[in-house]
Amino acid sequence: MFHPLAANFADATPVTDEWAGAARLTFKQGEEIYAQDEDADLIYRLVRGAARTSHLLADGRRQIGDFYYQDDVLGVECGETHRYSAEALSDCEVLAIRRSGSAAYDAARYERMIWKATANELNRAQSHMLLLGRATACEKVAHFLIDIADRFRGDLVVLPMSRQDMADYLGLTIETVSRMLGRLQADGMVEFFGARNYRIRRFGALSDLAAA
Repeated sequence: MFHPLAANFADATPVTDEWAGAARLTFKQGEEIYAQDEDADLIYRLVRGAARTSHLLADGRRQIGDFYYQDDVLGVECGETHRYSAEALSDCEVLAIRRSGSAAYDAARYERMIWKATANELNRAQSHMLLLGRATACEKVAHFLIDIADRFRGDLVVLPMSRQDMADYLGLTIETVSRMLGRLQADGMVEFFGARNYRIRRFGALSDLAAA
């Protein structure tokens, strides 16, 4: 499948940072960045916002791949097509370059960037596998909250994903996720401000629980 943005790739505003030869593209919240089974001709780096990858199974169930934030690279594939689709969780700005490279991009630097992005994806996949293998739902949720907090500067953490996204990512039901979040708040480990903002109050206790 041909990406609808690829036709306008050359018309996008170029950038001059380490992704020389890249194009700058914007996506609204909920908009698809690329589709499952689409040609993986472009790879992306998030400049602003958050995104989610997911895979639709044959029986209609959805599997969340991962969540991506500023400076994360997504869309790197071993094959010719995307195994996951990617959607913007908030208004996003991304840099995009072709896998085939660009005359404006140094080939050696391109290869280093691809290697680094592939290594990061492998690390993400291994971390997710370990997370899914944790014994209890509370341990999974605690680990997830710490992982998201590690990606933010400052005290207040923003959850751009929905409770259903969290449930699908952790292999839990949405009811279980909500119940575990409530328990962690009741125990004073985290404090929520609305549904999407939280602060870790007792990092040591939360970390001990996540590492159990």
